[in-house]
Amino acid sequence: MRKLYLLLFIISCFCISSYVGVDHVYNDGTDGNSPKITHFYPNPATSYINFTFESSVDKTYTLQIYSFMGKKMNETRITENKLTINLDDNYFRGLYIYQLKDKTGRIIESGKFQVNK
Repeated sequence: MRKLYLLLFIISCFCISSYVGVDHVYNDGTDGNSPKITHFYPNPATSYINFTFESSVDKTYTLQIYSFMGKKMNETRITENKLTINLDDNYFRGLYIYQLKDKTGRIIESGKFQVNK
């Protein structure tokens, strides 16, 4: 019964948070009007997801992907303006959070995407 209540609580938190109008978080001290990630596709993803970045994105940034339960799924250093993440068998159907972080660990931008397998 406790597991059922916990599951209902998590689902209700997700439903409430999905109505928030903010898609990106900016913590890098800039004006906040220009996202570093220009777009990501396909969404929902099945076997891979592509992230494209501004040409001015710092090459010391890392892109981290977390499951909705908070498990770190992937961490990749940004080396080019386009990054492809292969969604292996560890990625199940559901929501995932991406975070673009600088070298000190501050979150520059974050968002969510869906995986349908």
